[in-house]
Parts: sequence; structure tokens; C-alpha cells
Amino acid sequence: MQDLLSLAVRLADEAAATIRAIRAAGFEVETKGDETPVTIADRQAEALITQGLRAAVPAIPVVAEEEVAAGRIIATEMMYWLVDPLDGTREFAAGRDEFAVCIGLIVGGAPVLGAVASPALNELHFGLVGLGAWRRQGGAEARIQARRPPEEGLSVFASRHYQDAPELKACLADYRVAELVNIGSALKFLRLAEGVADFYPRLGRTMEWDTAAPQAVLEAAGGAVMTRDGTALRYGKPGWENPDFFAWGKRS
Repeated sequence: MQDLLSLAVRLADEAAATIRAIRAAGFEVETKGDETPVTIADRQAEALITQGLRAAVPAIPVVAEEEVAAGRIIATEMMYWLVDPLDGTREFAAGRDEFAVCIGLIVGGAPVLGAVASPALNELHFGLVGLGAWRRQGGAEARIQARRPPEEGLSVFASRHYQDAPELKACLADYRVAELVNIGSALKFLRLAEGVADFYPRLGRTMEWDTAAPQAVLEAAGGAVMTRDGTALRYGKPGWENPDFFAWGKRS
């Protein structure tokens, strides 16, 4: 598993460099059949990652966002990769820095390792459940850990695109909230894993490749991701679609 984590980290880092180069050169934004945006950065980063994974460990299937959108159906097994080559394409297209490269490994329906690169921030987070989680930035690497909520209340990170949703306000009414920050992409999970935030409620549509890698990082750091009924968010669901979920730092 540590070798597989090293592979995911290397490919996430290489994909991040590709995305930075495309961003600097300029790009066009297209629209997919489901009305979501896609760019050459999504496609080139995904090709780099999928080719690298399949060359290194051909026995492990790879499920990747743009391949699925193009109609490629992968027969998954007990173990498989989930890849989002550019999580937060809307943010990327809008010129914001809140986008990420996500590579996660699923075993028995649960995410066990993840690598998440944040190209614009020059950050890379990675973790292996049961071993720990780390952040690499500026050549320095440090272990990270989720925190217990402070007495003054929760620091909540929520999606930028659902910030005015009435269901979010209703959900947060049940908690003591000290701060609410709205940002895009997998960064919300990472801030929980780092111990700078406590709660990320997701009350809108996500896909399994959006969450697999950052969930693994968060859980490796001591956090948890639960559905509304209190069970762990699992993988291999029909259509790769997630239900609403709550991501937490340490609960006790």
C-alpha cells in the first residue's frame, strides 16, 4: 500500500505541473453532456494519470471522470482506482485557485489511500488510512491531523456553489458555528484533515471520484465522512453518485 501511495503522489504531482502549464498558456472551456465544464487540462491530466496507473499496476482497474463521461465502462473489482483529474473545473475556468487533482484507491467499498494535489497552491496532501496523513508544500513535508472542535464552535467549510442554499442554513442551525467559509473543490476535506476546520456538510450532488481521494486523506488524519443516516460513505454505488454526506474532523 505504501508503494501504491507513492505512485499516486507522483502522478498527482505530475498532473498538477501539467495543469499549471496549461493555465499559464491559456485554454478554452467546453461543456459536457451533463452541462458541466471541461478543459484540455482535465483531459491531459487524466491521460497522464490513467496511463501511469495502468502501466505501473495493470491488475488494478481505473475509473476516471472523463473516461466515464465518454462512455467507457470499467468492470470494477475488490480494488480499483478513482480519478478526478481536475476537481473544481468551474473554479479553474473562473480563474480561482480552488481546484485539485484527486487519485484515490478503493478496497472493499472503502477509500484506503489518497493523493490530492492543489496545483495553484503548490500543495500536495496524501494519506493512508491506518498509517497517517501528510502535507507537502515548498519542499517541506509535515504530518497533519484533524482536530476536535473548539469550545467556541465549529469552523465550517462549505461549497461555494451552495452557499445560499436554504438547506445548508437549516442544517447549520443544529450546530454552534463560529465560522463559515465557502470554497470550491476537495480543499474543504483537506482543511479538515489539517485541523484548521471542523465540519463540511455536502447537501448537493457529488460523484465518487470527487470524494475518494480526499476522504482517504481526511480519514487517515483522524476524521470521518458519514451519510445522513450515520454510516460511512461507501463506494461502488450505481452511477458512481454519492448521497448527501457530512465530513468531520475528530468528533471526540
